Amino acid sequence: MIKKNKHDNTHLTLEERQIIQTGIENGCNKVDIARTLAKDPSTIAKEIRNHRQLKPRNVFNYPFVCEHMKKCRKGCSEPCDKHEEPKCSRRDRSPGACNKCANIWCRFDKYYYYANIAEKEYRHTLLNSREGINLTEEERKEIANIIAPLLKQGQSVYQILTTHTKIKQSLKTIYNYIEMGVFKDFGIDNFSLKEQVNRKQFKDKYKRRKEPVNYNGRKYEDYLKFITENPSVPTVEMDTVMNNVSGPYVQTFIFENTGFMIGFLHTEKTSATMAKTLDTLQTTLGDERYKKLFSLILTDRGPEFEKHELFEINMETGEIRSNIFYCDPMQSSQKPHVECNHNYIRDIIPNGISLDKLTQEGLELIFSHINSTPRKSLNDKTPYEVFEFMYGDKIHPHLFNIQKIKRDEVVLKPYLLTRFYK
Repeated sequence: MIKKNKHDNTHLTLEERQIIQTGIENGCNKVDIARTLAKDPSTIAKEIRNHRQLKPRNVFNYPFVCEHMKKCRKGCSEPCDKHEEPKCSRRDRSPGACNKCANIWCRFDKYYYYANIAEKEYRHTLLNSREGINLTEEERKEIANIIAPLLKQGQSVYQILTTHTKIKQSLKTIYNYIEMGVFKDFGIDNFSLKEQVNRKQFKDKYKRRKEPVNYNGRKYEDYLKFITENPSVPTVEMDTVMNNVSGPYVQTFIFENTGFMIGFLHTEKTSATMAKTLDTLQTTLGDERYKKLFSLILTDRGPEFEKHELFEINMETGEIRSNIFYCDPMQSSQKPHVECNHNYIRDIIPNGISLDKLTQEGLELIFSHINSTPRKSLNDKTPYEVFEFMYGDKIHPHLFNIQKIKRDEVVLKPYLLTRFYK
């Protein structure tokens, strides 16, 4: 029987937390650690559970794991009614963390306990607990049960709140609660919230090339003059996304007035292949609907867009179909809508992931989910909803094979494309 220290109810010190971390690394159970510190085992268990750090598994290689994977006859390619997170005796029972576990390459989510982080979190919580939170225990559980699974799907807190209006707390309040550890025991404290991700900034070396003379009359200053004289003509921004210089390449279009984005897969990065997309779109939409959407195109000075005549003129009829303008050299900020929306693509297909197995069908699935994501700039509406309202049945999103996804079913994580990467 463990003999409790008379000071067992006092707060743990940094030195005691370091002993807990050492015990975990040595594979000791909670009873052994408690005996060393003359504490109750429940004290040690709560300390580890409250301050361990979640390290999610690689969801691209292992979109999900299940306790029944080996026994399931259907084969696990997506969650089903019998889905159950696998259990680990070391992680889930004792000691309750994965520090220096021999099976470090397992496919499970991992938890690590670090004394310095635990101490810092404890001090932060102690400070905030004096102020208190305006939340009952039932409300806390209700909010956590709503936001936890949606955060795992890659949705932002803002996106969740626009859908679940019964959560009365403001966006800032929810963020404060997460930072305070209010939802820690639901595994929410260590999610990589999209709004707080620090993206690495890369300084690319650009090779200066001589500006083609045919940019005259199509520069950004000409574009500004054009939209001043033609304020009713909407702009569509055009760009290219790639994960390897050898391809494949994704040609993207975003309609500025709606935020609606579409994309097309290419194996070559030339003006001819990119302009061919407009040929297909004009055939699909018809001349009238095509001109409503693609009369005004703004893009960068990439070599795949430099032959402006291929984009402006229908080569079969000789008719001028679009006005194309180019941003100034290395000024991607002049087409901010398409650049910003590419972040959603990168959430699903991170840099370094090959696009070789991606199909046009998979690309359309990506844009279906992206276009079903509510935006603050659209007054909590989704680009799909705004595009549908703006153009009605005459130009329906289905013409681009874009489907409306229910808000709670939107996924902005790599596992969205699992079935396309078998």
